[in-house]
Amino acid sequence: MSSSYRNRIQEFKVSLSEQKLDMKALRQLCFSGIPCEGGIRSLCWKILLNYLPSDQAVWDSFLQKQRDLYAQFLREMIIQPGIAKANLGVSREDVTLEDHPLNPNPDSRWNTYFKDNEVLLQIDKDVRRLYPDMAFFQRPTEFPCQLILDPQNEYETLRRRVEQTTLKAQTVGRNRSGVTNVSSPGKALNLYPSNEYEVLPNGCEAHWEVVERILFIYAKLNPGIAYVQGMNEIVGPIYYTFATDPNSQWKEHAEADTFFCFTNLMSENRDNFIKSLDDSQCGITFKMESVFSKLKEKDTELYMRLQEQNIKPQYFTFRWLTLLLSQEFLLPDVIRIWDSLFSDQDRFEFIIPVCCAMLTLIRDQLLAGDFTTNMRLLQDYPISDVHAILIKAKELQEGL
Repeated sequence: MSSSYRNRIQEFKVSLSEQKLDMKALRQLCFSGIPCEGGIRSLCWKILLNYLPSDQAVWDSFLQKQRDLYAQFLREMIIQPGIAKANLGVSREDVTLEDHPLNPNPDSRWNTYFKDNEVLLQIDKDVRRLYPDMAFFQRPTEFPCQLILDPQNEYETLRRRVEQTTLKAQTVGRNRSGVTNVSSPGKALNLYPSNEYEVLPNGCEAHWEVVERILFIYAKLNPGIAYVQGMNEIVGPIYYTFATDPNSQWKEHAEADTFFCFTNLMSENRDNFIKSLDDSQCGITFKMESVFSKLKEKDTELYMRLQEQNIKPQYFTFRWLTLLLSQEFLLPDVIRIWDSLFSDQDRFEFIIPVCCAMLTLIRDQLLAGDFTTNMRLLQDYPISDVHAILIKAKELQEGL
């Protein structure tokens, strides 16, 4: 470790030791990259995503309250119809008479249960193939959720709920950008020995199952948006960062902390996932056009070349913007980019110059290529040096 890096870690420690955090100074520090040593990144993300308040004096009581609240969500939403009342001393027969699985009443718990299954199956399909190039999400967590897994509680694991539902092979439909999900389950399954995908024994759960639970609870609490394909790619890096925190006291609560940080992130970014807002000023169409507007301003020649080839921003920037570049780079690089995005004073506006920088850094290839070659470049971005991309983006943002 270089002396300059050690000094940088020390800067963070000093900044994070203040009773009342200087958010402007912390944002500036984080923008240039957050060290992962000592759980610094995990802590900074919780602050930058407006989960932890700037006053450290209230952290302990706040965290206890939020984690208790999340446990309450689990109790209320991950249930088997009939069991909750059975545990209150009502016999199973009485419960079944009152709320039979074929009960047509829209308020029926069974009715809700079956509707939720449709959402759950989509979530399950996506989270099982989360980051197929690494084994982390298939491995068991050190801190399985005892509330759900304890057989005395009679809650139903989502994995078992999916297994009990008849699954038929379905073709994944095209999404709004015309692009199907990049990761195919078949591809993922070939990357590792079969034992990586074996069902874990009772009492254990894989990291992907934790992500599945977070997304299911989010969908239940936000019925207006529910679950949209791609949200798994947003949760993944946050959960990974929290679940690999070297401090076991933080790591133990990675699920609850991830849920609230993801919820906060989606409250600022959810318009990208709402189709009815696509053409509004807060919607994804405006943001996609902003990338091309910035490109036209900074590199007219490249902009005109893409226009001549009829390469529209929605062909590639839709995925870049909605998923915050999480599918364009390896996970460590995504996490580094998110350091800058999360610390952006203007809340994710920095992603526009980042996308523009990605285009200008491959301008020679784009200028020389035909439509097919260029689309392949843009759909499978070739540069992995995110440091160069971020430096260029900062230059574009500052008008250099």
